[in-house]
Amino acid sequence: MKTPDQLIDDLIALAFAEDIGDGDHTTLCCIPDTEMGRSKLLIKEEGILAGVDMARRVFAAFDPTLQMEVFIEDGSHVKPGDVAFVVSGKVQSLLQTERLMLNIMQRMSGIATVTRKYAERLEGLHTKVLDTRKTTPGLRMIEKAAVRIGGGVNHRIGLFDMILLKDNHVDFAGGIEAAITRCHKYLKEKGKDLKIEIEVRNMQELEEVMRVGGVDRIMLDNFTPELTREAVKRIAGKYETESSGGITIDTMRDYAECGVDFVSVGALTHSVKGLDMSFKAC
Repeated sequence: MKTPDQLIDDLIALAFAEDIGDGDHTTLCCIPDTEMGRSKLLIKEEGILAGVDMARRVFAAFDPTLQMEVFIEDGSHVKPGDVAFVVSGKVQSLLQTERLMLNIMQRMSGIATVTRKYAERLEGLHTKVLDTRKTTPGLRMIEKAAVRIGGGVNHRIGLFDMILLKDNHVDFAGGIEAAITRCHKYLKEKGKDLKIEIEVRNMQELEEVMRVGGVDRIMLDNFTPELTREAVKRIAGKYETESSGGITIDTMRDYAECGVDFVSVGALTHSVKGLDMSFKAC
């Protein structure tokens, strides 16, 4: 299995392959190979900066001779007119790396900015905001990194690092007890030590999970705040708790105040607008 770093390396290689193809003919036709210059990353919209480390990797992968001077690091609040960094080196390299670097940084900064707004709504409470697997295919590692930069917490990375028995798993398995039993049997046979979370849709399913046991976290799916408060009291610290399903920035504190450990929000990654910035000669 590939590591997150290896997946990011693959992403960068694929992104350059689809963008440059057999050559950036616009740049190659009018900029000499010996031409040297500098470009700055100019912030054009207020938000949270994310992707500086990824920019370093993009520049290094394409042209290790490029020199990057960073003024603002990941996680910082930025405003229009700020210059996050300046890159010096071959002008051909600056032009050919511009779009990939901007695409990544705009996407990551947009996610970090939204995540920070959600995280701020939970100030003073122990509840953490979680992301989901509702990510752009191929970009999950950088999108989840952006969530962390913004102050959120990653749920599982994929299908391999945690067991999450959702409603379809339970229904296809023949019920909650069957799903949990099969889960433990599988983990023992495979010699794996993974946390187990199970989704419940109502108080009846919660009672069955409490009877069967054998899980680490219970996801309360599409519960009202009132039912969530009742459920948290019933669980009474025996398992971690997570609220999920249709929760917005305006309603999440209502759920957090019920005492849940986590609130998961797909909107952190699935429909975020990129933060406006540009890469200009200086």
